[in-house]
Amino acid sequence: MNRMTDKTYRIWNLAIGWTLFAIALFTFGSTVEPTASFWDAGEYIATSAKLQIGHPPGAPFFQMMGAFFALFASGPQNIAVMVNFMSVFSSAFTILFLFWTLTLLLKKLPTFKSLDSNSERIGFFGSAAVGALAFCFSDSFWFNAVETEVYAMATLILSALFWMGLRWEQEMNTPRGDRWLLMIAFVIGLSFGVHFMGLLTIPAIGMIYYFKNYTKVTIKGFLYANLIATAILLFIFKLLLPLTLAFFGNAEVFFVNSIGLPFNSGTLIAALLFIAFFYYSLNYTRKKKWVNLNTGVLAILFVLIGFSSWIMIPIRANANTVINENSPSDARLLLAYYNLEQYPETKLFYGPMFSDIYAGQDPTEPFIDDKPKYERDLKTGRYKIVNFWKDARFNSNSAHNGLLPRLWSSDHAGNYMNFTEPLEFSIKSSYRSNTRLQQRVNEFKEEIKDGSVSGDQYHDFLKQYSPYLNIEKPSFISNLKFFFEYQLGYMYWRYFMWNFTGRQNDEQGEYNVLNGNWLSGIPIIDEIRLGNQAELHADALNNKARNTYYFLPFILGLIGLYFLYQQDPKRFWVLMLFFLFTGIALKVYLNERPFEPRERDYALVGSFYVYAIWIGLGCMGLIHGVQRFIKSKQIQPALVALCLLAVPLLMGSQNWDDHDRSDRYTAQSMARSYLQSIQKDKGAMIFTIGDNDTFALWYAQDIEGYRTDVRTINSSLLGTDWYIDQMKRKTYESEPIPSQMTHDLYAYGVRDVIRYQPVLDSIRWDIKDFMNWVASDHPRTKIKDLMQQSGNDINQLPESQQEGVFYPTRKIRIPVNKENVLKSGIVKAEDADKIVPYIDIDLPESAILKNQMMMLDIVANNDWERPIYFTGGSYSDSEYLWMKEYLQLEGLVYKLVPIKTDLGKDNPYLMGRIDADLMYDIVIEWDWGNSESPNIYHDPETRKNSISFRSNMARLSEQLINEGKYIKARNVMDLALEKMPLDFFGYYSLMVPFVDGYYRINENKKAQELSRSIGLKYSDRLNYFSSLDADLQYALGEEIITEIERYRALVEADLKHAEKADLSPTLNQFMAASNTFKYLYGDYEYYTSLIEVAEGYFIIEATERAESLSSKIAENFQKRLQLYSQFSPKDQVLLEDRIKNEFLNYNYLLQQIKKYGNASFFKNKEIEYNESIKLFTDTLETGITE
Repeated sequence: MNRMTDKTYRIWNLAIGWTLFAIALFTFGSTVEPTASFWDAGEYIATSAKLQIGHPPGAPFFQMMGAFFALFASGPQNIAVMVNFMSVFSSAFTILFLFWTLTLLLKKLPTFKSLDSNSERIGFFGSAAVGALAFCFSDSFWFNAVETEVYAMATLILSALFWMGLRWEQEMNTPRGDRWLLMIAFVIGLSFGVHFMGLLTIPAIGMIYYFKNYTKVTIKGFLYANLIATAILLFIFKLLLPLTLAFFGNAEVFFVNSIGLPFNSGTLIAALLFIAFFYYSLNYTRKKKWVNLNTGVLAILFVLIGFSSWIMIPIRANANTVINENSPSDARLLLAYYNLEQYPETKLFYGPMFSDIYAGQDPTEPFIDDKPKYERDLKTGRYKIVNFWKDARFNSNSAHNGLLPRLWSSDHAGNYMNFTEPLEFSIKSSYRSNTRLQQRVNEFKEEIKDGSVSGDQYHDFLKQYSPYLNIEKPSFISNLKFFFEYQLGYMYWRYFMWNFTGRQNDEQGEYNVLNGNWLSGIPIIDEIRLGNQAELHADALNNKARNTYYFLPFILGLIGLYFLYQQDPKRFWVLMLFFLFTGIALKVYLNERPFEPRERDYALVGSFYVYAIWIGLGCMGLIHGVQRFIKSKQIQPALVALCLLAVPLLMGSQNWDDHDRSDRYTAQSMARSYLQSIQKDKGAMIFTIGDNDTFALWYAQDIEGYRTDVRTINSSLLGTDWYIDQMKRKTYESEPIPSQMTHDLYAYGVRDVIRYQPVLDSIRWDIKDFMNWVASDHPRTKIKDLMQQSGNDINQLPESQQEGVFYPTRKIRIPVNKENVLKSGIVKAEDADKIVPYIDIDLPESAILKNQMMMLDIVANNDWERPIYFTGGSYSDSEYLWMKEYLQLEGLVYKLVPIKTDLGKDNPYLMGRIDADLMYDIVIEWDWGNSESPNIYHDPETRKNSISFRSNMARLSEQLINEGKYIKARNVMDLALEKMPLDFFGYYSLMVPFVDGYYRINENKKAQELSRSIGLKYSDRLNYFSSLDADLQYALGEEIITEIERYRALVEADLKHAEKADLSPTLNQFMAASNTFKYLYGDYEYYTSLIEVAEGYFIIEATERAESLSSKIAENFQKRLQLYSQFSPKDQVLLEDRIKNEFLNYNYLLQQIKKYGNASFFKNKEIEYNESIKLFTDTLETGITE
């Protein structure tokens, strides 16, 4: 037996650590995304590779490292994968530090004696490996490891910081021990250049210091240590760095404006003062031998040195990079960037609740100050304030402020009230005599008692009647309930269990049993929470993200937690505090709303990292426990092997398929498809809306250099002065936007809102006249002048509103320059006769925002010289400048064309005319990547994007069929099915138009096969629903009915082509699947919606089924009519339209029986029908004559 020396220990520790690093590197390198991903990844790749400015709060160190990795790319299309590899390496190094952290912790356990035997060494290092590999293969961490996002590097920093804290503990109070403290300080500063997650290690490191230096631990001392550690975190996060930036900003303004020095001199002087302060402080404390104070000053200096990566941001912002979000070009702007001032402010501990939306302005302090916005005035060489900042913001109503405002977002009022009890309200005393109001309120309260009012309906009621009601704010109990139930229960515990127990699927959770829940794989447990798991439909079973770990990682972590508490309570509390800050405290800070745009588990990996430590300790705890009963030397290797199999290897095998992004190019192909849909070399402009369309286009243009002739304009960002400035500069081959607005007219706080005042509303203005008015600073365009003319006191409003511009008419006319339209190719020459001479639009009766003003400015000054496109994704009229009737669908985008298209009001989601030949050429040339491959993981975003592709291709194929171009129509439908296979993409209702299309072009076999495949999907899902308990079926009633109605649409597509369809199995399968749920409809609604099905049975000569179903339908018509007949004659007259509609539908059924059924059956039903008519003859005739 060889005794393990320190040297041998280091060899084992290094060798196994780097082996685990290699395993992690292989895992993540094998599954890394080869190009940009959805969401923020495209932006991060673009801003990293070219050192540009991404969204606040910025990640300069991350971007600089990304630029380094991008240097190794062999070409533009390989830049993305190289930057993605930055996350791969970061994650692999995280596993290395996690392993070394575990070995440090294990070595400090009281039970640790020696590692003289191989069995002991395997047990020791194997336990650490179990914990490290469990985290390596965990769901959320792996997700972050294979794309360009800040969370992989942030987790590396967090892991490295905690390891450094343990190394500092080893050498604390030694001559060179504080070098670790300085390194910690530097890395904390560095973390601000990636993500603030690293700061969450500070409380744990503080507790390490406390337990190391205080042998006697008291509750008081423990609490003080926690408070001090938290205070240090807050000092660095909320004081040190913000105050530093504020000092630089204020110094710059002071030395330029007050002393008269040139621009940037104040920043240089502030930097010199900082250097002088630290130089003299360090010298002075060293001479005085104030060791602790000297170390503290050094630590602050090292934090600031680490933070110095932020210098990159103003340097690159001043270079006017293509992507330059917020343009933080000086210290003041950098502070606003750091403080996320672009985003809505949320109050964590005291502030307004969502009920503020119903309350109106605060009666005592209706307005509060904004921040003064300084800009350089190059003429005077001074900084000037460009906004009216005094009383510039509406204040929240103080009556609706409260402690711990978890229920804060007015945009989510309905969902909040679904989670907690609805708000209490009463009629204001001045309106209690209003009987109509009293009646409506009483009716609403009865509806509440019946349980028929949803949160959204409650919100709509309160919003409509709020002027007449006293509405209470949510109680403190309601806020706590929401915090524990949703923010902790759903948005933390659910994610935690995903990682250590299992996951139901990759669909976003919406608080039901169908999607997004945690899953164990143990039927008896899962069925209690999620209903019957034995009869799941195929889609649920085949979802690649359905991963089950049978509680094994969770249990091993609990064993580790208990083992550590028994062995070393001090380190238990260190880890517990670390766990709470990276989990629970983060949930308090994030203050999430129901529901977020996507799942947010990726931000909680720090908490899961701590639990992985407990998993590693759990393996050692298991060894320690079993060895008390079994003394064999082989027990340690056996238990390590068992733990490796039961936890990390199980997790790895389960998670591989839904984390393997290798060879997937769907995000890249989507971006290219958008750009391929746009006219080439015509200076086209496209308005985007969200992250997924904007960032994808930025990546394609900025990194791959694809279609840089197109000007991408994010309509949301167009409401900011810095973004408008950037749009007015040339970018690659894209010319600036056409605009007459100068910077002073849209500066921060200027023309943010332009309100409507109906002064000239009978007049329709030319859009140029409208823009000239809006762009004018003449007194007559201002609210102040309007108030003076009407004799109102202008002091009722703050200066910011007095100086606001209004528009006197909402009726706008956009002239059409036909010559430019044809010259630019916006409309083909053969469609010239369809071009209208002008487009009339009606602006809102309330106000327009700055971004809408700028969009109108672009339209006004473009004069139809450059094509204008919209990505879609929203159906709001304002997103299309109130010109939805003048759109043309081209591929994935909508082009503004001066041709009016009335698509009817039956389907409000249908927009744009179609030039079938033009769109066909676009679609056939789309770059699909490898979307059809069975070997890639079709993630939720990939599947979701098929909605636009399928919908638009269905519309194109329909138009081609209408024009008699059957071959082209077949090619489009075949392409849709080939590139978006049914089994991989879901969203089956979008496939129904292809069933209809195939029938129409006589591709009957394809239609039947597709219909059969879709029908099986619906039937399978409904069979699963039928296996659930009645209570659960009621809870899922909306989902079940939606499924049935989508299935019905498929059946109707077959019935529409009855002579070509295979109706018998279609009808039988539909009836079998839907009949179980007729109680959700009620007999009347269920049977009367089956007239077409009965007709189908008649057509296929299934007479017995047809007559049986027809009899039930007729019986329900009779019952409903019998009910109406019991109403008073007066009420029957009021219900005349309903009664007549019943007879129309009843008569339609009768005609189908007459057409297809036997004569005797028809005769019986006709008698019953006539008997029903007799019930109303006199009443209806009287009502009509009256």
